[in-house]
Amino acid sequence: MADELFSSAATLARRIRDRKVGSEELLDGYLGRVAAHNPSINAVVVLDVEAARQAARAADAAVAAGAPLGPLHGVPMTIKESFNLAGTPTTYGLPAFRDNVAGGDAVAVSRLKAAGAVVFGKTNVPPGLADAQSANEIYGRTRNPWNLDRTPGGSSGGSAAALAAGLSGLELGSDIASSLRNPAHFCGVFAHKPTYGLCSSVGHSLRTRHAAGDISVIGPLARSAEDLEIAFRAVADFRHEAFPGQFRRPRERDLHSFRGLRIGVVLNDVYAEVDRAIEDQLARLADFLRGEGADVRVGWRPQLDSHRVHVVYELLMRAAISQDMPDADIAAFEAEKADPAAPKSQLRSMFLEGVTMSHREWLRLNEERHSIAAVWRDFFEECDILLCPVLATTAFPHDDRPPAWRTLTVNGRDVPFGRQLFWAGYTGAYFLPSTVAPIGFSEEGLPVGVQIVGGQLDDVRCIRFARLLEERYQAFVPPPAYSEPVGGNPA
Repeated sequence: MADELFSSAATLARRIRDRKVGSEELLDGYLGRVAAHNPSINAVVVLDVEAARQAARAADAAVAAGAPLGPLHGVPMTIKESFNLAGTPTTYGLPAFRDNVAGGDAVAVSRLKAAGAVVFGKTNVPPGLADAQSANEIYGRTRNPWNLDRTPGGSSGGSAAALAAGLSGLELGSDIASSLRNPAHFCGVFAHKPTYGLCSSVGHSLRTRHAAGDISVIGPLARSAEDLEIAFRAVADFRHEAFPGQFRRPRERDLHSFRGLRIGVVLNDVYAEVDRAIEDQLARLADFLRGEGADVRVGWRPQLDSHRVHVVYELLMRAAISQDMPDADIAAFEAEKADPAAPKSQLRSMFLEGVTMSHREWLRLNEERHSIAAVWRDFFEECDILLCPVLATTAFPHDDRPPAWRTLTVNGRDVPFGRQLFWAGYTGAYFLPSTVAPIGFSEEGLPVGVQIVGGQLDDVRCIRFARLLEERYQAFVPPPAYSEPVGGNPA
């Protein structure tokens, strides 16, 4: 059953509707793979088997009764640990919340269930969702199924690793600093970061919230672009307008080919150098698209100061995550910022500035953010799609140093780890949708993804562009050590 379990969620739903496989049969298949393969990667950290089995049996009964079926009917899936799933813990990887059991489902989880999905477990995260790795004191470290010595990314690292290893049919994650995009790139799967404000984050927090957090969004990860669109439509609220008067109407015209599309391609940036392994794959993709009849212009991008774009993002992102920090921590950060003798990296300095800023400072930055967003809106009146790196490198080795003091090797040189965040914030703070699709592999055999960016509300266009790439250029490939039937030894 291994090949079937690596199928797209859309394919699984069709097979369930056609009575070629049962939902409970698929659930047992995924649970078998979790038992056999999860010990080596530690991606699935919470199971809710009893409730999932009841849901799967109900799904099979609905098929037998000829009842109306949703687009994900009977498909077993997992969700990021940070989403509430009734009766299971939501800890964000923080020991203080080990016993924080959810009383109900997050809104997005409820919507996926309403579309027919069978949620059977939750996947690993870093503490507080605050790292590009996924390891914590409660559940331990998640490893990349392409290379167990490498990280699957974060904070939706368990999500991407579970999908790549064939342990789940679909996933739900979140993104404030590439937390969807980074793991998809590192593990060779698809992900979509929606336009800000389209998908409810209620139930994706440790405390009850009525206001959406700044920058942060929720969205799907999958093994196919078709699955991204199905899951996105299931959780999105198209009636919502977070910024009235600034959104254009969605451009959902179907994409049957690349011909005539106006595509900007950004290969690198002087502020955040990209490793040759990434740049080469993007250049190769640009050549392919040009050969398909697209109007491809390498270097076509908005005329913005890269450093300032990143600083605005970094400060606003740090301000956003400060909301749930204890008062004592904020006081300590203020003291550290004021101490000229305290050692501070550039990343640490921006962190301290962001988490301690005044509301007046935030308002000024927010105004600057909106001015940058206006430049992006004008750009996408002329350009259909922008392609750029997801991150500066492929999946890096596990590194337990604090992010502020961590380095990455880019083209043979050590660079500050914080520069990785440039490609997260390049579009992330400015309300834009981004889809990640696999486009190839490095010489080391590690996946490489591309970030497909569109204008506000152009989510479906980005996803359908990814679907064309999947059909004509590069589809999901299972990691070799995990593609064998249950009973093999992936380690």
